Amino acid sequence: MRQAVPIGRLHLRQLVFRLDDLRQWINATIAFGFLNLLKLFPADPAIRFADRFARVIGPLTPRHKLVLHNLGIAYPEKPKRERRELATASWGHIGRLAAEYVFLDQLFDYDPERSEPGRIEVAGIDEFTKLHNHKRPFIVFTAHTGNFELLAVVGATFGLNVTSLFRPPNNPYVADRLINFRKERMGNLVPSHAGSSFALARQLERGGGVGILVDQKFRKGLPTQFFGKDVQTNPLLAKLVRQFDCDVLPARCIRLPNNRFRLELEPKITIPRDPQGTVDIQQTAQLLNEKVELWVREYPDQWLWYHDRWDRRRKN
Repeated sequence: MRQAVPIGRLHLRQLVFRLDDLRQWINATIAFGFLNLLKLFPADPAIRFADRFARVIGPLTPRHKLVLHNLGIAYPEKPKRERRELATASWGHIGRLAAEYVFLDQLFDYDPERSEPGRIEVAGIDEFTKLHNHKRPFIVFTAHTGNFELLAVVGATFGLNVTSLFRPPNNPYVADRLINFRKERMGNLVPSHAGSSFALARQLERGGGVGILVDQKFRKGLPTQFFGKDVQTNPLLAKLVRQFDCDVLPARCIRLPNNRFRLELEPKITIPRDPQGTVDIQQTAQLLNEKVELWVREYPDQWLWYHDRWDRRRKN
């Protein structure tokens, strides 16, 4: 017979849930209030202010300890002072990323027919053209570097039919706003959950494209290395390649001075295979980590270091 939950305990759980929901609503309201305030100003000074503001506030948050922890794992050879400077700079880029949401429609000025350079420059135009002209399934992977959201926007500019996998923020009020914002500008979106792989598989079956971020922790992932330390990596991309034999292309965004950006789509990579010609899931996952590590080492301040990529509960 099922044991009844005491009324007092049930009410306490409801109270805790409501208080947590209130906390998340307050946090979302403050965040979007700040972004709405930025709308009152021109894009450039507003983004620069967000950078300076985040450099002050970020180090005061609990997440700053995780940022410093991650930098210590990735760069044990760097002096603490240098790692602290990198951490502060990374908060500045997080501030910029938030502010850039507000002005994204102004910032994205790329036009393939335009002769004069704007805020957005694109490297790999030939690769975009190939993807558009050759109708076969493909996967573009990227990492949380620069303003990675712009990659989906430029893909739509070149007429690519891409469905992007993304992980919604934990705060449901923030998640709802971001999903609506992204849907208007970034094409098809699939929230990361238990059934998301089936949605991506259907897209590839139709000969379309898929976009995946590959640099987050995945608790049930494959054991791999990142910056020479043990991490768990999502095997989804490798499994989709094994099933659909699709091309895989790296892409990234780099922030440039004066609130400009370079969006790069690299040529397709060679996927590791076993002697029988089958995609090697383990080695493919490792290959993705190595590509992301190269990007991060080139522009370390532009990666989101506050993700728990190395899982602090594990010993590295």
